[in-house]
Amino acid sequence: MTDPAAQQWPRIRPAGLDGLLVSFGDRLSEPANRAALAFRAAVERAGWDGVEECSTSLVSVYLRLDPLAADPGTIRAQADALLAGRNWYDAPLPQGRRLWRIPTVYGTGLAPQLHEAAQEAGLGVDDAIAHLSGTRLRVQTIGFAPGQPYLGELPPEWDIPRQTALTDSVPVGALTVAIRQVVLFSVSTPTGWRHAGQTAIRLFRPESATPFILRPGDEVLFPQVTPEELENMRSDADGGARAEALA
Repeated sequence: MTDPAAQQWPRIRPAGLDGLLVSFGDRLSEPANRAALAFRAAVERAGWDGVEECSTSLVSVYLRLDPLAADPGTIRAQADALLAGRNWYDAPLPQGRRLWRIPTVYGTGLAPQLHEAAQEAGLGVDDAIAHLSGTRLRVQTIGFAPGQPYLGELPPEWDIPRQTALTDSVPVGALTVAIRQVVLFSVSTPTGWRHAGQTAIRLFRPESATPFILRPGDEVLFPQVTPEELENMRSDADGGARAEALA
């Protein structure tokens, strides 16, 4: 189905002195996120001369141009032509995606805001855990910190606000919730998102040739484990997580 936003979108706008921003909406939706992921993959396949970087946010694709090698007008014309070639809101997602299963402890002292998050969602704790552990989520974008994924969408009950005050710090691997999304923290940091689950995965590995473990378009499940099971997984950089290729 075509997103209603497609009546006004997509739009191409300059981004600074050396970039173009191709946007598929002004707010997050599944079709707009799908369009951004698919369009980025198409640009990368096309291999346009003068495009040095291509990356996605939740609903946009950023193209950074080489000012010495690229004619912005030519790139803009190529982007316009590519946009006109299909309805990107129902485009197939990129190939090479993976389904991750990341073991997670819900609640306990490891994730102390599960009860509060469940209450905000109007759910009992058991139902909240069933939603969080059983909903297959897409990595919509990587941002805020190195390798840190924003995932969605959760069921409508989880359209809960961020906190009005910050939690001083959540640990690496914290699963946090707000506005129907999950953020899985790659670093320890203050946050306004409620800490409902805890994993043992290291998402950012600067020593690796592929330092970001999750990629936009990947899908993730967060099956429940006990604190003891999670502790036994901490010696594994993947924290017990396993991935399989998606067709």
